[in-house]
Amino acid sequence: MNEDNVCYAKSSPAAALTWITLAFFAGFAGVSAYGPILAKLKETMAMSPLLIGLLASCPALTGSLLRIPFGAMVDRFGGKIPILTLLGLAALGVAGITLMFAVAPSPTRVHYPFFLLFGILCGCGIAVFSVGIPSVSYWYPQNKQGQALALYAGLGNLAPGLFAVVLPSMVVALGFIFSYVFWFVILALLLLLVWLFMKDAPYFQYRQMGIEIEPDALLVACGEELIPSGNAVASIRKASADWRTWALTFFYFISFGGFIALTVWLPTYWVELFSTSLVTAGLLTALGADPRGKGALLDTYVQRNALVVGFVMGFAIIPIIYTIAEDALSAVPDHLRAASLGAGATPWQTAVRIVLPTAMSGLFSAVMIGLGRAVGETMIVLMAAGNTPILEMNIFNGFRTLSANIAVELPEAVRGSTHYRTLFLAALLLFAMTFAINTVAESVRLRFRRRSAQI
Repeated sequence: MNEDNVCYAKSSPAAALTWITLAFFAGFAGVSAYGPILAKLKETMAMSPLLIGLLASCPALTGSLLRIPFGAMVDRFGGKIPILTLLGLAALGVAGITLMFAVAPSPTRVHYPFFLLFGILCGCGIAVFSVGIPSVSYWYPQNKQGQALALYAGLGNLAPGLFAVVLPSMVVALGFIFSYVFWFVILALLLLLVWLFMKDAPYFQYRQMGIEIEPDALLVACGEELIPSGNAVASIRKASADWRTWALTFFYFISFGGFIALTVWLPTYWVELFSTSLVTAGLLTALGADPRGKGALLDTYVQRNALVVGFVMGFAIIPIIYTIAEDALSAVPDHLRAASLGAGATPWQTAVRIVLPTAMSGLFSAVMIGLGRAVGETMIVLMAAGNTPILEMNIFNGFRTLSANIAVELPEAVRGSTHYRTLFLAALLLFAMTFAINTVAESVRLRFRRRSAQI
């Protein structure tokens, strides 16, 4: 066997994925330890909503802020050092919470800064997620990274729901101090196992051994296709110049960030609003139940509701969108399709890269006309929504749109009264919203049209 084809790096992709995912679990173990204590702290400290909100949000905020610098550290140090650092800080946070309950079983407002500090430390575990993504990616070739990252993120994200059930049950059965001592031991054990068995990707192991190896040789010997690109700051600047990075950041912020925040927030409100036990609150949190009661996303059921309106309006606007979209796709010149197929592109590639960009102006116009049809509809919404003059998040409750409200109440309003002027203000607001949306839509449509003209 050629010595150039021998990989001197230890571990394997499967083992690395296992230990990195376990580290992700351990990171969530740190932040999950913070949820069950909030209800008790609010009761004993008599805190204002602002202070309890700050206390509840500090782990998620810390984890969010640390993701970028620690994720960038992977390109320089590998994944092991950042992961161990974050897990160590999270373990210190759990140890601090344990110590505080041992010193002060019923904490007062004097202890608030300490719990805030330990909450910040517990939140460090969340940042393990952003460290694990490049760490897993370095171990796998690009054609297998999707599957590996899906396993990593999918299994790792089971941790918050699992811990939301397990830890409150332990607190009820064993008490705060013993439960958090046990939780700290588990976290410390996971930290030790990661330190002993987790290995960096082959590129970083070769660098630690002082061996210089070409990327092609590294791919042949160890199967590692990706290597650090160089300056982490330059990479961040390059990524920040792409608008898609900010779009992904926004959606990640409101989805994953909200998911983490609710993991901490929901148990407190289940206990506060419904006087449930910690175990029940943890179970309901793991199931994703909404504790807000009246006005929540899922609450009372009314036969004529927003969900019915959505279905009815969907059927009403589909023919319009379909007809205009079909015309837009049919208008794409056949020679563009033929040229793409002749150049060796598949029918799917031709549709995605040639036909859709060329017809995008018409497709966008179809969607906007359908949206305008839905927003401007009055009678369907009025009848299907039950003409209910309320505004709630509950999709099984009725509502009343601005246009329907004007149509129903204007004939009964006294001329010159506050009610009369309010209805005209609603009409002006509806006009302003329509004008703004149409202006933006026309600008986007013209931009798509200019792009299609360049093809």
